[in-house]
Amino acid sequence: MTGASGMVSARPNSEQVMQVQDRLREGPPLLLDGATGTELNRRGVGTELPTWSAKALWEAPDVLRAVHRDYVLAGAEIITANTFRTHRRSLDAAGYADKANLLTHKAVELARAAIQDAVPGNGEKVHVAGSIAPLEDCYSPHLVPDSETLSVEHYEMATALADAGADLLLVETMNTIREAAVAAEVAVATGLPVMVSFVCGRDGRLLSGESIPVAAGTLGSCGVDAILLNCVPAPDLSVGLSMLASATDLPIGGYGNVGYADNIDGWVITDSVDPQAYAIHAESWMDMGARIIGSCCGTGPGHTEELRARIAARKYCW
Repeated sequence: MTGASGMVSARPNSEQVMQVQDRLREGPPLLLDGATGTELNRRGVGTELPTWSAKALWEAPDVLRAVHRDYVLAGAEIITANTFRTHRRSLDAAGYADKANLLTHKAVELARAAIQDAVPGNGEKVHVAGSIAPLEDCYSPHLVPDSETLSVEHYEMATALADAGADLLLVETMNTIREAAVAAEVAVATGLPVMVSFVCGRDGRLLSGESIPVAAGTLGSCGVDAILLNCVPAPDLSVGLSMLASATDLPIGGYGNVGYADNIDGWVITDSVDPQAYAIHAESWMDMGARIIGSCCGTGPGHTEELRARIAARKYCW
């Protein structure tokens, strides 16, 4: 490793890179998995802040592995490693900063093992995405650190994920263009495919107040492979997605949430949008040209299974 401005030591599998990039552009929409943190909570695993879902890596790895496996069995083509809160900064708040690299690697390994559990000997068709989250609170753009700090800390995470063997990097739930661009640049430098996802309000603007067209233009120049929206209430995601569809030629996508944020456990699960109702919203995203579809906080394997059925029913041609 040579530092935040240098190249990383990982050597991505060129065949896997091409496979992911080809699927982003060809065939039916690529199906992401659903929520990890809230599904862990649903299965009895504590997800208290500040470590949230990361706690499962040392307290309930078998449950985490089962969650990933169930998403594969439901039809997901991308399993997101449980690294949303394994940044050194996030773990430091709980006294685990020195375990950041170890836990990031463990998260990728558990996702890979779960794929083999679900589809023994045929796991190459299911990819592992390394999640790169905002350094601070997802819903608080005013807390975003300075650009140098962003570069150093996101570089550490992107490098760790590439070294751990992730097939692609998912920079997600970004609330400012500035942090998204910095994270994207260091992620692209790994040589892995990179998807960047923003969180926005009901008005279709980023939580920072910045516009989606400006965000799309900035990220497009960073060399990313796709731009998405996530952690927006499922009924509202189409507002921002329609703006995104008009602003970029890159593959687009979305994965909405069900429920609402909580300052103690991280999220409150509701059944306000069941799998069938969620899939109806997702159908409209596909009608807008979404190439990547999934689900976010509050959802589970049932949502993924329903999405798989809806994608299959559309009879896309390969």
